[in-house]
Amino acid sequence: MIKLGVPSKGRLMDKTFEWFGQHGISLRKSGSDREYSGVAEGIEGVELVLLSAGEIPRELAAGRIHLGVTGSDLVREKIALWQSQVQDLAGLGFGGADLILAVPDGWVDVETLDDLDAVAAAFRAAHGFRLRIATKYHRLVREYLREHGVADYQLVDSQGATEGTVKNETAEAIADITSTGETLRANGLRILDAPVIHASQATLFQSLGAPLDASDIKRLSLLKARLGL
Repeated sequence: MIKLGVPSKGRLMDKTFEWFGQHGISLRKSGSDREYSGVAEGIEGVELVLLSAGEIPRELAAGRIHLGVTGSDLVREKIALWQSQVQDLAGLGFGGADLILAVPDGWVDVETLDDLDAVAAAFRAAHGFRLRIATKYHRLVREYLREHGVADYQLVDSQGATEGTVKNETAEAIADITSTGETLRANGLRILDAPVIHASQATLFQSLGAPLDASDIKRLSLLKARLGL
């Protein structure tokens, strides 16, 4: 049996169901909204597993599901050396958002990553501690800043509304996902003039560690063919 993990609620679930439906495979919940199992109709040997988008990378890496739909940002953030554990099969064309760096509007001289690096060094000299960047994406942000030569900073974890951390004075800048930038602007923040950290979208991934017997291999091959992969 091929286990397919999809987001359990909201727009991501609806759009995932729609995408599979366009390929002749009907996905639906098996019962009430509180149940986390579902049905895949139109193809044999596929079991639908409903999970939060954040759980799907973990289940893929552990080999407990064979396929999963989740944000490409979540896989890259939550799975170390992700390409050795999962395979990116297809971007699904929805759920798009950019992981960006944003600073206060009042930092008029901070436009680029070089400017941020200079301000971070000055901040440490003035305050005795590193400039704080609030984010939920520690792995991606750390790798990005290292690649671009930004050194004098510290990442602080944000589990709530990241955009509010600067107003609350728990961070000086943020790195977060945005699709329109409206929430950033409402909180007095401005996106740096720099390449995005990651352009995310809903993506179908395959686990490289999930067990497959001969029947599963045939089912998976048929499913991929139906999906045009």
